[in-house]
Amino acid sequence: MPLDAHALIAAHAAALNAELADAPAEAILARALGTGEIAMVSSFGAESVVLLHLLSRVDPDRPVLFLETGMLFAETLAYQTEVAETLGLTDIRIIRPDPADTFAHDPDGLLHQSDTDTCCAIRKVKPLELALQSFDGWITGLKRHHGGDRARLAVVEADGAALKFNPLAAWSREDIAAHMDAHALPRHPLVAKGFASIGCAPCTESVLPGEDARAGRWRGTEKTECGIHLDGARIWPARPSKD
Repeated sequence: MPLDAHALIAAHAAALNAELADAPAEAILARALGTGEIAMVSSFGAESVVLLHLLSRVDPDRPVLFLETGMLFAETLAYQTEVAETLGLTDIRIIRPDPADTFAHDPDGLLHQSDTDTCCAIRKVKPLELALQSFDGWITGLKRHHGGDRARLAVVEADGAALKFNPLAAWSREDIAAHMDAHALPRHPLVAKGFASIGCAPCTESVLPGEDARAGRWRGTEKTECGIHLDGARIWPARPSKD
């Protein structure tokens, strides 16, 4: 994508972020849904049900992309079905890695033991980028309370050729819990077992009281992100014009 196009998208994101920086989540979500073809991306993890619930109240037919890496907890797969049915979400799109990639790079399913970055790239980053090619942007459930680089999370970001909206950026753990309680939303079953952030089974552990929510992800390594939310240009270009 030409440099001037990158600059335009960055400027658009900056203007939206200034407009929505202190807006409630519902207003941010509404603004996102009115900005072209936008999909929500959800892990159906520990806190995911809150944003999915907000979406269900305004646009239950909106596409929700769910990365089924082939290494998720059985509890996550069951929870995804339960939440979609409970909230009446009608367009859950299951995104899976390319079998050619897993065959070439991880034929025995043990790549996560030696190269977590490549494992995440073939099972999460590439499949999502390809799935997002038909959209102008996406909505995530990222929050500043997750810590690390997310502590400085903007409400709207320029993500390569697209816009990325984070309606719950300012929400605390207490805000999340209060919303779940107020609307009797189902909890991910692993939360009761001490899992505060839930990814692939081989690379996710429970956390101790007082630990960072993501301390159980890739424990014992310096890795904190799978790559989906890292800064940098996407491999996917702007969606072709309909003209």
